[in-house]
Amino acid sequence: MDGKKTYILGISAFYHDSAAALIAGGEILAAAQEERFTRKKHDPSFPERAVQYCLEEAGISIKDVNIVAFYDKPFIKFERILETYLAYAPFGVKSFLSAMPPWIKQKLFMKEHIRDILGYKGEIIFPEHHHSHAASAFYPSPFNEAAILTVDGVGEWTTVSFGKGNSDGIELLEEIRFPHSLGLLYSAFTYYCGFKVNSGEYKLMGLAPYGEPKYVDKILDNLIDLKEDGSFKLNMKYFNYCTGLTMTNKKFDKLFGAPPRKKESDLTERHMDLARSVQVVTEKVIMNMAKYVQEKTHLRNLCLAGGVALNCVANGKLLRDGPFENMWIQPASGDAGGAIGAAFIGWCEYLKGSRPREENKDSQKASLLGPSFSDGKIEKFLTENDIPYEKVERDVLPEVTAALIAQQKVVGWFQGRMEFGPRALGARSILGDARSQEMQSLINRKIKFRESFRPFAPSILEEETEEYFELKGGSPYMLIVAPVAGNQRISNEGTSEFKGLDKLKIKRSTVPAITHVDYSARVQTVKREDNAVYYDMMKKLDENHSSPLVINTSFNVRGEPIVCTPRDAYKCFMRTNMDYLVMGSFIVDKKKQPRERLRIEEIEEFELD
Repeated sequence: MDGKKTYILGISAFYHDSAAALIAGGEILAAAQEERFTRKKHDPSFPERAVQYCLEEAGISIKDVNIVAFYDKPFIKFERILETYLAYAPFGVKSFLSAMPPWIKQKLFMKEHIRDILGYKGEIIFPEHHHSHAASAFYPSPFNEAAILTVDGVGEWTTVSFGKGNSDGIELLEEIRFPHSLGLLYSAFTYYCGFKVNSGEYKLMGLAPYGEPKYVDKILDNLIDLKEDGSFKLNMKYFNYCTGLTMTNKKFDKLFGAPPRKKESDLTERHMDLARSVQVVTEKVIMNMAKYVQEKTHLRNLCLAGGVALNCVANGKLLRDGPFENMWIQPASGDAGGAIGAAFIGWCEYLKGSRPREENKDSQKASLLGPSFSDGKIEKFLTENDIPYEKVERDVLPEVTAALIAQQKVVGWFQGRMEFGPRALGARSILGDARSQEMQSLINRKIKFRESFRPFAPSILEEETEEYFELKGGSPYMLIVAPVAGNQRISNEGTSEFKGLDKLKIKRSTVPAITHVDYSARVQTVKREDNAVYYDMMKKLDENHSSPLVINTSFNVRGEPIVCTPRDAYKCFMRTNMDYLVMGSFIVDKKKQPRERLRIEEIEEFELD
């Protein structure tokens, strides 16, 4: 079969962050999450719009697709659901089946569901969930061979797996099974601290540095039996996720001295200490696992995937102190990335296709795999909706934008193909000056409308990384937390009395807006070959304003997905206190917009299409 004309569509759906990905001849052509099109954050529904985008990007129809690969085995997942419920529920099989939610029926009849929605008549395959995670990590990686570690909440029965990948494919060697799950342990504390499960885990991670690890021993003594090889069992007496509608129970409440925090209530030092403690335990578990995996495989490279691989603090510690020389993490390492993994399994393992790769370079294309909009389309949108704008030449756009950032302006940045995965990587970003003491608070309160404790990440020119951070090698996908370099730090003797959120008052470095309270930052390194216009803008900021890094946070507000279209970008821009919107070659100045559009209620009703 001619690889260049062999199209494989990968799909993930029905848990959270559903997505579609299309590959041909081993090349990733397109990938996107359904949430970006439906505007429902973490949308779990069948990714019909994402599929349509992928097909349009390749210029094909569903009839041209050779294989559809779904990212897990729906029959296994249904079996797990049925067994779990019947083991505890006080009703029989007939009652259970009659009350079966629609999404379970869709899982049970997945093949027919795919055919009905897509009008697809070709071959459909169902790799296992953690096999899809493993494939999403290894096949796009820059390595000829590597150990593979996948860690998530649960996929089918598996919660952790490890194995190895090479020219012969992927071999998974060992696993840990539900209900024992590191991801669900972290989610239990996410729930207990008042954040939403499957979306608030990164908030818990951001909260951790404000606290002290006071509960580590209590967690290790009561909740998790951890072995030296990284294997573990949870004490299910403290958890409710197998049988109820909550993550924890009253025994858990008693152990930690209070009921779960109510959503939006005040965060106390206790919550910060809990966050820090479970973060420390998580890092210890992952380090133990990594050491065991290296001992078993004797390999120098490690690939990571699964939702827990988004814990960039643990990733940074593993990179600095772990047994592997090199690491590569799937940028969409949660369920969304399973779509890419499933597609690669279809090509590399089912069809035995070759894995095209460049030496020391991954094939993820900087994860810029989503929709793009030409200047023509952007200008048409602006003019048809009477939006005042200024057009600038592409060669001066970087310099103009850099000047705005240096003037302490907050810029919405909309360029090129949208990112695949949860991180903004310089295509759908909100940018600000990392040197500003006030910028972190300003963007949190007046632009993102989110919790004040949340840190911001920097993008930095890759060649300048070691001047600002203790990080060797690149971090192009913003998945590594690294310490701020000593020469950039500011001494803070006499400030030990600051506790909890008061730590925000302390200036810690020459780039305070991106320096977390523990002197760390979640770093994205930028190369010109990955994102030329973003790199050029940062280069001008360095040359003209002496700063090779910027604040880079996702272009969205709290509770909404990252923007996808010009309409999404303008709406978000107008609902916040951003100063400028830079879309393609066009600059939109907030001060020049019609006053009636500055009111949120007006924007909600204003038809932009």
